[in-house]
Amino acid sequence: MPDTLPHPLPPAALKPLEALEAPLGQNGFAYEQAAAVRPLLEQFGMERWEEFAESWNHLGVDRYMADGGRYRRRRHATFTLKEEQILRKPHQPHYQSRDYNTLNGGIERWFKAITPAIGEHPALRAILRLTQHIADDLTPQDQRPVAWHAEVHQFRIEASPDSAGRPTPEGLHRDGVDWVCVMMVRRENIARGETTIHDLNRQTVGSFTLTDPMDTALVNDSRVYHGVTPVQPVDPGRPAYRDVLVVTLRHE
Repeated sequence: MPDTLPHPLPPAALKPLEALEAPLGQNGFAYEQAAAVRPLLEQFGMERWEEFAESWNHLGVDRYMADGGRYRRRRHATFTLKEEQILRKPHQPHYQSRDYNTLNGGIERWFKAITPAIGEHPALRAILRLTQHIADDLTPQDQRPVAWHAEVHQFRIEASPDSAGRPTPEGLHRDGVDWVCVMMVRRENIARGETTIHDLNRQTVGSFTLTDPMDTALVNDSRVYHGVTPVQPVDPGRPAYRDVLVVTLRHE
């Protein structure tokens, strides 16, 4: 289903947008807490967040983990972001070369598709609008593509008393795209999960922990590496998991 991007943005959205774009443009990454991100997403049409977040309870096990783990659940979808439209593409595999993912790369990975209802959900559409707007703003006009290829991943990382959950089992990495947006959906009974950012010499340049729903990290994938520390249960007798949404953009 096509979707229309707001243009121009209302004045109320400009200040929180600048809070994301300025450090991203300067340092290659940005971190913003939910208190600033939520009103910005609402300017892009976000509604019914709790319904959106509940969909993480219906993901499929990632059966492509080369480490043998069964701690990751996910769904996947692709979109074209073109001019002022969001268009969902036919379901297709996720592929990364081993240059970018030494653990799970080099093969086509077919994951369960994001459901039609979530693919058209106003929360997801708002996140795609925001990510596209930031990518357009920070990409020089002569390098800006006619269309962005967007991949959307719903991830749940589960932890148990006997086994930590690994949000980035491939370790410190780049994704082989142009832009990456990581948004917290829910943390349940977990400790750790710190995001670290490293320059191209693999020197640490930043760290933070996504804790609340809508806490957001943005990464210029050509300028920095990123990784997340394993998560562990706080109470070993209760379910423990970390839910995030990841959106990547690259030239179509």
